[in-house]
Parts: sequence; C-alpha cells; structure tokens
Amino acid sequence: MELEDLIRRSEGKTLEFKRDASSGGPILRTVGAFANTAGGTLLIGIEDRTGAVIGVENPLDAEERLASIIADGISPRLVPDIDLIPWRETHVLAVRVYPGPSRPYSVTSHSTTPAAYVRIGSTNRIADDALMAELARGARNTAFDETPLHELSEADIDLDALAEALPSDRRPTAADLRTLRLIVDDQGRKVPTVGAILLFGRNRLEVFPDAWVHVGRFRGTDKRSVIDSADIRTYPVTAIEQALAFIARNTSAAYEISGARRLEVPEYPPVAVREAVVNAVAHADYSQQGAPIRVAIFDDRLEITSPGILVAGLTIPDVLSGVSKLRNRVIGRVLREANLIEQWGSGIQRMRAACQAAGLAEPLFEEVATSFRVTLFSARLEAAEMDVVDEKALAALRDAAGLSTSEVAGRIERSPRATRTRLQRLIDAGLVVEIGSSPNDPQRRYFLAEEPGRYEPR
Repeated sequence: MELEDLIRRSEGKTLEFKRDASSGGPILRTVGAFANTAGGTLLIGIEDRTGAVIGVENPLDAEERLASIIADGISPRLVPDIDLIPWRETHVLAVRVYPGPSRPYSVTSHSTTPAAYVRIGSTNRIADDALMAELARGARNTAFDETPLHELSEADIDLDALAEALPSDRRPTAADLRTLRLIVDDQGRKVPTVGAILLFGRNRLEVFPDAWVHVGRFRGTDKRSVIDSADIRTYPVTAIEQALAFIARNTSAAYEISGARRLEVPEYPPVAVREAVVNAVAHADYSQQGAPIRVAIFDDRLEITSPGILVAGLTIPDVLSGVSKLRNRVIGRVLREANLIEQWGSGIQRMRAACQAAGLAEPLFEEVATSFRVTLFSARLEAAEMDVVDEKALAALRDAAGLSTSEVAGRIERSPRATRTRLQRLIDAGLVVEIGSSPNDPQRRYFLAEEPGRYEPR
C-alpha cells in the first residue's frame, strides 16, 4: 500500500484522514460506516484538512491500541487490516476495512447508545431502522421488492395495467407473473411481492404512501419561488412518461439551422433525462418513509433525486465505470420487459455521453443525506484555460512518481516562484495534488490527482 497513492485521492466515501488516534469515537464511527457501505481506508497520522503527513508516535503501541479499540467497540466483531506505512522518520497507520458480511455493524462503545453508521460522502451518518434493514438485506443478498406480502392476494394486482406496460399484445399468464416475481408461493398461497404492488397494486399508495413522484419548476436557482408543480401518483411505468412530459414542458429549446432546416435543440438531451428518471424509479429505496422521488427544474440545472444511498459495496466511481448492482430486482425485470431499461449499468454512460455530445457540463452524481441525486446542467461550459506550459507541467507529472517544485520548474523552464503559482492553480482546479508534512516542507512533492472530475459526493 503506497501512501502517496492514497493521499493523491480526496477524502470521500472510501477514504478518511485522522491526525491521531486519541479519540476512539470518531475512529469507530468511520470504521463501522466503511464496513456498512463500500469499505474504505482510514489513515491515521495525516491532517484531515490539509493532507499534511504528521505521522504517529510510538507506532507499534498505537497499532495495538487501535486494534483493541475496534475489536471491543464494534458489534458484530470486525477485524480490519491494520498496516504501518513508513514515511520519512515516522509511520502512518492505515486501517483497511472491507464491506462486512454481517451488516449492519454498530458502534457499541465510546458512544452514549449503540448505533450503526453509514458513509455518505466524507461524513458518517446514523442509519435509521429502514436503512439498517436495507443493510441486512444486502448482506443476505435479498431484495426488498421480492418480499411477499402475506395479507394481499393476486386480485390486488391490476393485470390490465401490467398488460398495458408490456410490449406483448397478449395478457400476462400465471407463468409470466411467477417469472417476473410479481407472484410467489408463500405458505401454500400465491401472494404478490412488494414489487408487484409498487408497480401495479390497485391500492398501492395505501400500502406504500411515499411511492410517487413530485415534480416542480422553480424560478431562479433555489426553491423559493414555484412556477409549476405536480404530484404524479400513477403506476411507475406511466409516471415515468408523465415526469418526462413535465420536464419537456418546463424546459426551453433552442433552434439551430442545419442546411435548409431549422432544428429544435432541447435544453437537456432527452436521452440523458430519460435515463436519469428511469434510473431513479428503478433504483429507489422504497422501504424509506417520507421520501418520494423528486424532480426539480431550476434556471440552470435539473435535479432528479431518489430515496436511498448506493447499494452497499458501490461507490460513485464504480457507477461511472459501469458497475451496477440492482436494488429492486422485480422492478428492474419489469422495466426491462417494458423496454425502459436496455442493459444493466449502461444508463450512466449513456447519460454522460449524451451531455458530452450536446456540449454540456458533465452530470453530477452524489449521495445527499440518504438519497442519490443526478444533476444535469444546462450551461455549455468552456474548457478550463490551459496554456502550453500548464500542459507541459501535467505531462511531466504524468510521467513521474511525484516531482518537487524545482523538478517541475526544470521541466517547464520557469522559475520556482512562477512554477509554484502554476502548480497552485492546477491544485485549485483539482488536477494536481501536493503531498508533504506542511506547506513549507522542502521535500513536498506534486502528483497528478488520481480521481479528477465532478463526482465526489458531498
């Protein structure tokens, strides 16, 4: 494990810095949150705000004490990997935590009451009962929408709505219902699943009162002034189309001349909008209460927010690279049969490609509180202004395992003072990372940022 490789990344869902191990509570919360979500690495001996490498005193004693704190303070028992990483004349403690097979993990000491935590961006949040149940289902590899509803029957499913949603002209058969897991055998009875009622339940909102879509158009860039809004409470397949129609009605279109024709160009690429709305319906955590899917249109952006953080084990970089874990298996199967989902994991790529082709900024993907949000931006952003010297500095860092100020200065043929100014600008742009024990460290070195881009969760 190379320390420089870790520090080049920003603190986030899978990485946290701590100056020391003097306080057990924050350490336990971070370790437990890592185990409950996507795993991660806790580095002790690094200032969390500056990234300066401080190191730890008496590293062997600190390692033993840290192992005891974690072993005694988290239940079920959790045993992460703890390594001592040498750094100049000192060491940094690295605690590597993997997604735990016995989720949820709770902090049982250094806290007034036991609590399970999840990792949201670079913060640790207490998991409520619904989220703890979701963590447990993930550990068992079961889905909420496959849960049988014992008190209901097949008659509670609107089969006409199901037939209308599917492309086939024939009426769905009993075999179709079983294949799609809309109906399961439970204690000698055929009963609907949660997914069946969410999608086509005749009284779906009585069973799941928050399974609807709120859409709104706001004046300006905040929610103080509402221009138009609607509560879409129809079946999800229909709700998707109604939400898309609302977005189309409340966003502008430009016109471009191509040859003899005038072409209408929507404010947001329809492909990207459709993928964002469909993904929100497909991946929402319907076990949460008080959190419908929300679509908010502002003057400068479109936000689609669905309840539920990413499925345990996933990070936003994973999602951007095409990794997908379906939270709702029944809903996913039906949406795929309805031709609303093409291929698992491909929606995010299509969204990004559509925005790029339209000359728009990269969409923003983030976990906010206990929700997942996709933001599309309407402005055509110009590329950051970089001259030949900046490009040369980035190329030098790309070809080297860290360079000092003087080494970069030699590569770009500028004075150390002018080089520091350029490097600071590249750091501010998120393209370069500075690693050292302090801003005045003569041995500090510069690296290319490992994860440049607009996807760091808040």
